[in-house]
Amino acid sequence: MITGYRATINRAAVGKGFLAYVSVGLKDHSAASQEVFERAMSRSPDVRECHNVTGTVEYLLRVETDDLASYKVFHREVLGELPQVTAITSFIVMSSPKDERA
Repeated sequence: MITGYRATINRAAVGKGFLAYVSVGLKDHSAASQEVFERAMSRSPDVRECHNVTGTVEYLLRVETDDLASYKVFHREVLGELPQVTAITSFIVMSSPKDERA
């Protein structure tokens, strides 16, 4: 039943005070496009979670960076460089009054 244990990290203390959830749409639903995207996300240290979801987009990401400027670099140089990506919507977290992940 238990698949692991987690430590709760103070993001600001480790320099990752910026948090965004990002929805990503791909140009097609092929296995090849999804594999390329998932490999790219697994290589990015800023992507803390990557979920394949149903709905109008294919993926939901949890992204942690130092600040807005660092997020812009991730947005432009990671997501923006993938030809499979056709839509990006960023949801910037202002506070988290409830978070039961840990």
